[in-house]
This record gives sequence, structure tokens and C-alpha cells, in this order.
Amino acid sequence: MVGYAFMGAAHSQAWRTVNRVYDLPARARMALICGRDTGKVADAADRLGWDAYTTDWRDLISRDDIDVVDVCTPGDSHAEIALAALAAGKHVLCEKPLANTVAEARAMTAAADTARAAGVRSMCGFNYRRVPAVTMMRQLVADGRLGVIRHVRATYLQDWIVDPQFPLVWRLQKDRAGSGALGDIGAHIIDLTQFVTGQRITGVSAVTETFVKERPLPAGSSGLAASVDGSGSADGNAAVTGPVTVDDAAVFVARLDGGALATYEASRFATGRKNALRVEINGSLGSVVFDLERLNELEFYDATRPSVEQGFSRILVTEGEHPYMSAWWPPGHIIGYEHSFTHQMRDFIEAVATGVDPAPSFADALQVQLVLDAVTRSAEIGSSWTEVQPALAAVAV
Repeated sequence: MVGYAFMGAAHSQAWRTVNRVYDLPARARMALICGRDTGKVADAADRLGWDAYTTDWRDLISRDDIDVVDVCTPGDSHAEIALAALAAGKHVLCEKPLANTVAEARAMTAAADTARAAGVRSMCGFNYRRVPAVTMMRQLVADGRLGVIRHVRATYLQDWIVDPQFPLVWRLQKDRAGSGALGDIGAHIIDLTQFVTGQRITGVSAVTETFVKERPLPAGSSGLAASVDGSGSADGNAAVTGPVTVDDAAVFVARLDGGALATYEASRFATGRKNALRVEINGSLGSVVFDLERLNELEFYDATRPSVEQGFSRILVTEGEHPYMSAWWPPGHIIGYEHSFTHQMRDFIEAVATGVDPAPSFADALQVQLVLDAVTRSAEIGSSWTEVQPALAAVAV
């Protein structure tokens, strides 16, 4: 695995757990973790359960005893690492969004297609697909329980950078992250709604905003936490600042290829909202709602019932018959955020071991990247309606 901070810790927990929970055709051995800082990556290896550590990701590529490379780095290094790993015959799991640009995402998709012919698998880590309630939500739609889908309503709201003195971490720099709230959390709701509905976004009208345009440079950061560097000022107290080069919030309307209308909002300035992802689907026969802050539940409205019985009902998604739940606890005993990553590793290991292509594929992730690109282009031209580019055959670069 490359990276050991927020996502690195989440992935490590899942790799440690997956074979202890599920009976799978292969076992994961956590062989080698990579990070740039020797002291920090050594500590991470010990703390997270890795056999060894390195400061050069090429060491992962060159070792014959490593079959899988898990990419948990900022977006500016996804393409380089994934392309090298696929070329070396390693299966690849890459965090979302797939890349920082459409060109990189196309190259990665082309490489994945070439590698697939040699039995090498790849997957992008949109973990919220693996929340049992979300998977059940998709099944309700696929089974026709909602009828014709007419509306999709999705929001993902956080507030961790509301303070204008919060430092300029890598997630606020376009060259490192590609985009801001749009790619960081907006990518999740784009993928999730397309996954649940089985429909793809075809066009958008968007607006983005950067509310705080200058921030103090960081002295250090880890995950979503950071400290300010005041060493560059005359008295050592005032912080040196730098420009924020990504969006703080993105809002857009969209049309899906099945005819549904959709609205999306992604913001890291929604004061009081910590990790509030919510999706509602309205159809001709009913509606379904998922809220990440109540991730073991769905709200379901069945319009086919007699009018005197209609109303939103609460489904507690903890039964053994529900997706992924048979390996966990008795009914009514809830699971959490980290379990979505364990389910992700379960599906990835099973696919690789049985020679099946895992999902979401790099091609699926490229389609999300194309939507992100359309949103960005629309916002740049005064919110004009902008078509999502087709996922044409990619050319490796």
C-alpha cells in the first residue's frame, strides 16, 4: 500500500479484518507499506499491521512476492503509480477520484484494459457502494420497486475548513488534489447515484465557489487535521499564507440518461455538518432515502400500498439476508463506516481470486471523472449547460 494517513489507515483496518470475517478463496498478507517520511511510515507499519515499510513506491512494483498495489495517495500520484503497477502485472486498487485529470483517467483506463487481457484486475475505491443499505437501495431500484425514476437528490456536506485560519493542506491545492469539494466528496455522490439508479449523468449546469482564497501554510498535517506554520513572519506568530486553488463548494443540476432530473451539492463549508451524505430517489411507484449518519437504515415509501397505509417506513438493514451482513452480528446490531472498506476488500479479493473484473472498474471511475470535468467546465462558462464527454476509447500516454 502507498500512503498511510486517513485512507491508508481505513484500508489497513480493512485488510487486517477481511479474512477474519469472510471465508474467501485467497488470504491477504500485508507485506509492504510506503510513505515519504521514514519515521512516520515506520510507525505506521507497526501501528497498522504491515510486515515492512519503504520510502520508494517502486519497491512495491519490483517485488515478486507482491500481487496487489493499493494506492491511497493524493490524486497527483495516482496515475504514475497505477500505470507502473499494472505494467508490472500487479492488481491495483486505487482510491477515488481515479485521477486529477480526464487525460490521466483515460490513460489509466486504457492500461487497465490492456492488463485485463493478461488476467490483471483493477478497481477504484468508491467505498460507499459497499454500505449494505446502499446496496439494498440499488436492489430496490433494480427490482422496479420505485417504478420510473424521476428525481435524484444528493448532498454531501462537511465543515472542516470553515475556519479561515485552517491551513492550506494538500486537499486545498489543485496541483495535488485536482479539485476541492467537487472531487473529494462530490465524486462520491456522483458515483453513488449512478450506481443506485443504473443511470449515467449526461449533462450538467454548475456553479462553484471558493469562499476563503488565502490560507496559512501548514506546519504539518494528517488526515483532515493540520497545524499552522508561523515561522516565516518577523515575530514568529503570524502565519505565511498561500492561495487556495480549488473549490470550497460545488452545486449543479443534471440530467440522467434514463430521463431523471438530478441535483447535487458538495460543500466543505456547511457549518455544523461533519460528514453528511444524503441521497433521495423519487420514482413513479415510490421513494427511497439513504443518510450516511444513519447508515444502517433506509427510508422507503411504497406508493402501491393502500392510501391509508402509505408513509415512509424505516428499514433497519442488519438482517443476515441483507447485503454483506451475514458475516457480522445478530439482527439489530449495527455496523459502521469502517465496514464499508472491509466489504470493498472482500469483493476485490474474491474478484481477483476467481478471475472476475471487480467493480467499480477504472472505466466506471473514468465516467465519474468526465462528470467532474463537465461540472468544472460549466462553472467556468457561467453555468451554461455542458454535456458530459463520452468515454471514448482511451489512448495510453
